[in-house]
Amino acid sequence: MHQPPAIRFDSVAQVFQTRSGPIHALQDVAFEVGHHEFLAVLGPSGCGKSTLLRMIAGLLTPTAGVVDVFGMPVTGPRDDIGIVFQKPTLLPWATVEDNVTFPLRHKTGHVSPRDRERAQELLAMVGLEGFGKRLPDELSGGMQQRVGIARALHLDPDILLMDEPFSALDALTREVMGFDLLRIFADRPKTVVFITHSVNEAALLADRVLVMSGRPGTVASQHVVPLSGPRGPDSMRDPGVLDLSADLRARLMTRKAA
Repeated sequence: MHQPPAIRFDSVAQVFQTRSGPIHALQDVAFEVGHHEFLAVLGPSGCGKSTLLRMIAGLLTPTAGVVDVFGMPVTGPRDDIGIVFQKPTLLPWATVEDNVTFPLRHKTGHVSPRDRERAQELLAMVGLEGFGKRLPDELSGGMQQRVGIARALHLDPDILLMDEPFSALDALTREVMGFDLLRIFADRPKTVVFITHSVNEAALLADRVLVMSGRPGTVASQHVVPLSGPRGPDSMRDPGVLDLSADLRARLMTRKAA
């Protein structure tokens, strides 16, 4: 029996009505994401990358076309989808552990001892073992973003949406976080849609890279990353990855100039 893709966009368009007139954000967007595939999305600012994530999450209904998740049209927010934002948006008065369990408390009104144990397991997984009782302002920016990832994973979603999650971090921390992310997904596979402006990040982390055109955003090209097996700093020197990165940069620069 044929298994539907984890995510499917079919002729999707989005028009936002503003006081200055309509803004055509997306036009005729069509692509699929396979189960446990890591898809990176590149494109110029304003091309609708974050709009794609909001549609998958059920936070925005497309003006035209259909967005499917596991073969069913998205009609609203789903428990099997987690989101990691550009900034972790942690509750400053709550401990790290309470921030991780907050979505569950908000949903059910209750956090069990097992739920707290699960939060501690996730904090250890993201490299924050022993930090559960700290407050967010006692952590660095990279550590706070790790809390945001643990929070998104607490309900064990099948799909994880990541909207430029490392954009505010320094280059070294960003690279370390990327490798840690791959390690986490090796232990707990997820379908991932990862928005980024970094060509290197996309080529290093993803299974496939989708390049968006300028507004109205549409799929300009798709590229399979020629890497298999564990990835690390040496992966960026792989000839196939170097060629892909050069191709992606050329495509992005062309579309920026256009």
